[in-house]
Amino acid sequence: MLDFSVSFFFTLVNIAVLFIVLRAILFKPVTKFIADRTAKVQNDVETAAKDRAEAKSLRQLYEEKMKALDRTAALDAKKIREAAEKQASDIIKDSRLQAERIVEAARKQILSERQAAFTAFKAEAASLVIAAAGRLLRRDFSGEDARAHAELVLRELGGRS
Repeated sequence: MLDFSVSFFFTLVNIAVLFIVLRAILFKPVTKFIADRTAKVQNDVETAAKDRAEAKSLRQLYEEKMKALDRTAALDAKKIREAAEKQASDIIKDSRLQAERIVEAARKQILSERQAAFTAFKAEAASLVIAAAGRLLRRDFSGEDARAHAELVLRELGGRS
């Protein structure tokens, strides 16, 4: 029985020594590794949460800037459209004024050409009347007398028409 108790006692001492040695060599480093790993994972989770919050904030800021840029672009487009419409209106107005000036100049030219043609017609008609009157009377009209008589005839003819 002594053998059993001595061997039992040595087994217990071996287990105790093994437990102490394993605890010092293996359990403490493993426990420390697990604690460090847990802390690192916790730190990574917190960093990811901060990064997510920052990304969300940046996204909101980006969306607000995009909306502001859209509004600015719409305003710029509206200003450009209004400027183009005003320029088109000014061009049309200037073109109308120029067309009116051209038409007025053409009217004046037509009137002056008409007056010149009428004056030429009067002179030619006076010559024809003088020639016709001379043939009828077989007399030669000349100078102021002939011209005065021709103008009288023309006035009478102009009054009838």
